[in-house]
Amino acid sequence: MAQVARINVTPVKSLALAHPEEVRVEETGVPGDRVFYLVDQDGRLFSAHDFGPLQTIHPSFNAAGERLSLTFPDGTVVEGDTARFAEPLVTDFYGRPVRAHVVPGEWNDALSGFTGESVRLARCDVPGDGTDVYHLSLVSRASVAELATRGGRQGELDARRFRMTFDLDGCEAHEEDTWAGRRVRMGNTLLRIYGQVPRCLVTTQNPDTGKKDFDSLKVIVSYRPLMRSEEQKGIPFGMYAEVERPGRVRVGDRVEVLG
Repeated sequence: MAQVARINVTPVKSLALAHPEEVRVEETGVPGDRVFYLVDQDGRLFSAHDFGPLQTIHPSFNAAGERLSLTFPDGTVVEGDTARFAEPLVTDFYGRPVRAHVVPGEWNDALSGFTGESVRLARCDVPGDGTDVYHLSLVSRASVAELATRGGRQGELDARRFRMTFDLDGCEAHEEDTWAGRRVRMGNTLLRIYGQVPRCLVTTQNPDTGKKDFDSLKVIVSYRPLMRSEEQKGIPFGMYAEVERPGRVRVGDRVEVLG
């Protein structure tokens, strides 16, 4: 029986993931997930694709108090008010325009010093816009284990490197691919499963260090067909989903694929 093994969210895109035992799922995804993202000096999206160690910064966001804190690997904590906005901007999210505002604060200097680039924090104007294509994503740990075996990996390959909303247990390898177009009940939430997720260089990085430690893309291509549709092209691993009925999802909840 398939079940939820882990939940993965972060208030700041590309920074370290948090793993709550339970989340509320709305039509725009998990509230508080990917509220913020980073841009370079020209307003372009700046992510772990550009600088993997971003994943070693641990963010915490109190939405009610509008307070964001970032804990850096050396223990430095930078905190501030996110209710203040600077200039507006529109960022290209892989062909999708996302409207946002720059958020002034000490984190911009701290992030720039950490990355060696001029980096600013931006906040999405529309809730849920900080995800890549669809609002939710999922992958089975069996698929990740199969990938590790194919690549001759010694020891476990951590599914966090795929940064999916939900990791699943109790599936066959790549079973989730067969759910495309179907509805899935997860907890008391109803999801519609969409297409495969095209993967990038972030999946080659260790989620604890941000450094490359496994050539996931090369291994995926060695045994899986590329995505070649007009809508999506790329190297597939995991599935996208959207919410048909909001509800709550807990670790351990059953995942039921409906007729």
